[in-house]
Amino acid sequence: MESYIPISMLNDFIFCPRSIYFHLVHGNVGQDMYHTEVQIKGKSAHESIDNKHYSTRKEILMGFEVYCEKYNILGKIDIFDIKSGKLIERKNKIVKIYDGYVFQVYAQTFALREMGYVVKQIEIYDKTHNKSYPIALPEDDESMFKKFEKVIDDINLFDLNNSEFKPNVEKCKQCIYSHLCDYEIC
Repeated sequence: MESYIPISMLNDFIFCPRSIYFHLVHGNVGQDMYHTEVQIKGKSAHESIDNKHYSTRKEILMGFEVYCEKYNILGKIDIFDIKSGKLIERKNKIVKIYDGYVFQVYAQTFALREMGYVVKQIEIYDKTHNKSYPIALPEDDESMFKKFEKVIDDINLFDLNNSEFKPNVEKCKQCIYSHLCDYEIC
């Protein structure tokens, strides 16, 4: 495993802890060979951010790399408005606000705060439906904050050979790594 936890791994780990292993095996090589339309469209939601075309305002950080020492998390934020303290995570299409989405913005929030920025608001933006979802700050949602810390602990303690793993049929049907997984049940 990596010496730090990539922020993008939080949502993937919740989907299936074993998918993290296969993601690391593939790395970033040949993603077009195994990514589905969902992943490809998801990446397109970040193109204007990655190319820094979203805004020319100096107080807007885009595609900014962040690191949180407390949780040993590394990743990028999509958009952070330094002036208003608003953090925005962009998604291509949101069907539901999954815990993993919230944990990703929590990780970004903690990293920005360690770096000296003041995060006052969090929002997840659905590009397809042009809709924004406000997310409570970690200190304002104790239940989600505890779940966030548990996921971090679970990632740090994860063992691929743990025999207690129970596959989920519905998740296996959607997993892009199911053809590689020895627990695949679909």
